[in-house]
Amino acid sequence: MSDKIEIKHDNAPAGGWGSLKEVAQILKQEEAIAAVGKVLLHQNKTDGFACVSCAWAKPANPHPFEFCESGAKATAWELTGKTATPDFFAAHTLSELESWSDHALEETGRLTEPLRWDAATDKYLPVGWSEAFAGIGGRLRGMDAKNVVFYSSGRASLEASYMYQLLARLYGCNNLPDSSNMCHESTSVALPKTIGVPCGTVVLDDFDKTDCIFFFGQNVGVNSPRMLHQLQEARKRGVPIITFNPLRERGLVSFTNPQSPLEMLTGAETCISTQYYQLKAGGDTAAIMGLCKALLAADDAARASGLTSVLDHAFLAQHSAGFDTFAEAVRACGWPDIERESGLSRAELETAAAVYAGAKAVIGVYGMGLTQHRNGVQNVEMVSNLLLLRGNIGKPGAGICPVRGHSNVQGQRTVGITEKPELAPLDKLAAQYDFAPPREKGMNTVEACQGMLAGTVSAFIGLGGNFLRAVPETGLMEPAWRQVPLSVQIATKLNRSHLIHGKVAYLLPCLGRIEIDRQGGVEQAVSVEDSTGCMHGSRGRAEPASSSLLSEPAIIAGIAKALLPASPKLDWDAWVADYALIRDAIEATYPDIFGQFNARLWTPGGFRKPVPASERIWKTPNGKANFIAPEGLDANPDLTLSGEHTLRLFTVRSDGQFNTTIYSNDDRFRGVYGTRMVLFMCRSDMDRLGFGEGDLVTARTPSDDGVSRRVSGLRITEYSVPAGCIAGYFPECNPLIPLWHHAKESMVPAAKAIDVCLERDVAAATAAA
Repeated sequence: MSDKIEIKHDNAPAGGWGSLKEVAQILKQEEAIAAVGKVLLHQNKTDGFACVSCAWAKPANPHPFEFCESGAKATAWELTGKTATPDFFAAHTLSELESWSDHALEETGRLTEPLRWDAATDKYLPVGWSEAFAGIGGRLRGMDAKNVVFYSSGRASLEASYMYQLLARLYGCNNLPDSSNMCHESTSVALPKTIGVPCGTVVLDDFDKTDCIFFFGQNVGVNSPRMLHQLQEARKRGVPIITFNPLRERGLVSFTNPQSPLEMLTGAETCISTQYYQLKAGGDTAAIMGLCKALLAADDAARASGLTSVLDHAFLAQHSAGFDTFAEAVRACGWPDIERESGLSRAELETAAAVYAGAKAVIGVYGMGLTQHRNGVQNVEMVSNLLLLRGNIGKPGAGICPVRGHSNVQGQRTVGITEKPELAPLDKLAAQYDFAPPREKGMNTVEACQGMLAGTVSAFIGLGGNFLRAVPETGLMEPAWRQVPLSVQIATKLNRSHLIHGKVAYLLPCLGRIEIDRQGGVEQAVSVEDSTGCMHGSRGRAEPASSSLLSEPAIIAGIAKALLPASPKLDWDAWVADYALIRDAIEATYPDIFGQFNARLWTPGGFRKPVPASERIWKTPNGKANFIAPEGLDANPDLTLSGEHTLRLFTVRSDGQFNTTIYSNDDRFRGVYGTRMVLFMCRSDMDRLGFGEGDLVTARTPSDDGVSRRVSGLRITEYSVPAGCIAGYFPECNPLIPLWHHAKESMVPAAKAIDVCLERDVAAATAAA
């Protein structure tokens, strides 16, 4: 990590020597060369452990080194030789630690002992596990369950997630928000309406059979680098890859495979995107509308001339509903509106549409660049519309492919982590465990935040993650968080959510997935679900960071036993002693998904859950795949400012982070070193607004709700960004996002389109001078 701020853009490809240098650097930084080097050969292997970083699919025939730069960083981060012991907390008050950066906090190392906040000293003090469980259980018993939040990040295993949702429902609530609420909930809302499933339809084999790939709002080089292997192999077969993204991300421009000695020696690069369109932030619906308009026009012309139809009319007639209404909306939408809202020309969109029209099997890939918008659900519906026009769902080499973030965020939903009672098998759980599950809708992430602001949340239990840093409206949320009567955090490392705590606070350290989990001397295995709906076993390979650590299942069971009355239908201790029994219970609850769960746990490439849409079985109310016409093209229908000084901000991740985990303050892909307080802006906007390279500014989100939302000390740097748009880092820019600025229907925070104004930061500039 750099000691000083530098901006030095280059055109290095994703992967290559830069990737190896980054891995070597973090191994040294984390004092983990020996520990990590021993286990990396087992990462994402059938008999090894599932990466704790992204959720990209694990192949049946893996590479010798089936990990990427991001995955190696995540492994080094977890197996660091550094520890945050009770001595560390004895030397620092929490008020002091609040001034530390996200990177510095986690860089203190692995938590080793259970801790309880002491108000008199403002320090975390050691507490025994039994005392912690008794204290937590006792306080929860005196609360109304409807006011208690059970949050989970996407890294917990299927076994821990199943236990966690059962704990919440036995206690009496469906308050089970998770990181899906912050990223892909728009997918989970849109796709059941269009194709009848809440997840993608693509598996790894489809990348071998496709002849065209469309990318929307997904940064593969940072968020899922192992996917570059599939993209590189597709490009070598001549498959066109057409990308729509506001920034030219290195992983979608070129790639040098670090696992290829020839490429490393020669510096050979694979061009990933054959066409790259830098649309405006939030211009996705308009761009896809333009693609559809061009396809309809081409189909009209072909049919009038007696040529082969461009659209798959046989598929449309047999499998779809709503096409005529959608087509009418597309025809009525004018090109000037499409060009204005997308930031792309008609010629560009018609060129991309022509490639789509000539392909027999198309995969549509997308990420949070589509989901984190006011119209995020509509954006996903539009990708579905585009694919359905030519029958590109439910056939080999084609389908819709949402790329998930956390390594098991999709799996958590599969085993019941949801605030929506209609999505959980409550009748099955009732019979299985002899209780009456709550039927009221629980809180999602935004609603949990609203509850904290209103003072109605009594307790927050966090199974991993950095909730307070990940959510919007930071300026209001941090004071509200301190008023919550109880906060409990299950974690591996220290983060800001542990410092801005409830009136009573516990910090419970857990084993990481890469560590050997021994229960009664017997090694246990867990399981996860990847982005393609395949389940994988995962077995830890490294010795635990501390002998005092408990596993996530053991911690959940400890809280459950202290909180809930004993039940003859549920033996928490037996589950903790043998995780295979938890999998048996999961199978009993979800027999159609997890039949013979333990027997199939180590299937090479995983075993896939049923995805009816991949077989053209549409589990929608009308039994059809549905076209849904968009309500409009504007990405920000209720947060749009006027004037030449207004810019549309969208947040991004660096190659030195994964979600809220900051491995370093460097971002080599964008040429930023030593800081994360930057705003990327195009030269024309810099000239128009009178800003120069390195100028310090304050970003402000004007609104009429009386709340001041500002981030100061941001450094302007020139970058290839669409005019009128700027980019800044997540989570540093989260204070600019109003809590109410979220996706309609899904309530995902709309972090990819925030209209802001900039003003010179005189105070920061003076201090810097």
